[in-house]
Amino acid sequence: MDGPMSPPLFRALHHVALICSDYERSKHFYSEVLGFRIIHEVYRADRASHKLDLEISPTQHLELFSFPSPPARLTRPEACGLRHLAFAVQDIDQTLAELRARGVESEEVRVDPVTGQRFTFFRDPDDLPIEIYEQEAR
Repeated sequence: MDGPMSPPLFRALHHVALICSDYERSKHFYSEVLGFRIIHEVYRADRASHKLDLEISPTQHLELFSFPSPPARLTRPEACGLRHLAFAVQDIDQTLAELRARGVESEEVRVDPVTGQRFTFFRDPDDLPIEIYEQEAR
């Protein structure tokens, strides 16, 4: 590009929205197992839909929706669209120990060949891959 760069259009990722097949099971998983704080919960009767706002951090949120009979997620082969969620953790071994104590199984820890950082995946109740990526606190 020629000339000075314009400022970025976007400041940060605000939230990610997920549609689940079993609202209570996913609500338990994200709020109790993963520990995300519930900000707001509402049932929208006109859509037969729940909406749950969860706090990942003060500036990052997760919206969990339920709708009647959502189609299954395509994972293998992977479909276009969202591939996975990834969360930074300070100590992957400690995080995995906590997750295992809460009944969550993960893949083996791997090392990113580009960054040298350790990472692994586990899955949510609807088979959505969730990555944890070891990253030192800044």
